[in-house]
Amino acid sequence: MLTYPMTIAGLHRELPICPLNDNLAIAGFVIFGDPELTTAISQELLARAPEYDYILTAEAKGIPLAHEMARLAGNQKYFVARKKAKAYMTGVFEVKVHSITTQGEQSLFLDRADADLIRGSRILIVDDVISTGESLRALEELVLAAGGNIVGKMAVLAEGDAQDRDDLIYLEKLPLFRPDGTIL
Repeated sequence: MLTYPMTIAGLHRELPICPLNDNLAIAGFVIFGDPELTTAISQELLARAPEYDYILTAEAKGIPLAHEMARLAGNQKYFVARKKAKAYMTGVFEVKVHSITTQGEQSLFLDRADADLIRGSRILIVDDVISTGESLRALEELVLAAGGNIVGKMAVLAEGDAQDRDDLIYLEKLPLFRPDGTIL
């Protein structure tokens, strides 16, 4: 398997090149099962984070990141926008999203109880990789619908056009690839 070598928060990792179609591939960045990397990137992001009340992320790959950032910061709570409404959720907020890594349209859901805590609070949105910005846009919509104030948007990696955003704080740039592993 082709890989792309990266140093992220001082740690070397080999990211697998994953073809999405005949013309485009991405480097797979997964922090699941890598507590050393999760802690290191969480510390780096917190060092750059604005003041906030709560963290919000999207299910699923952002969860370990949000959890570790909240733990390191001494926070008691963070929020996860779910991909499906769950039985415990009431008064659900829903936003549609088209992610580069998920085929077709999906939704993100936020529970009314979480929305009540978000209302009037300073929210820091975090994710693992920002590429097209669709997941980020959906999270922003959820925060605004709940009445929260977005104070920052952070990611571990910015991919493609996301690298040019001036409203995004990120640790490293991640190129896009051709399926043969060469950089676009």
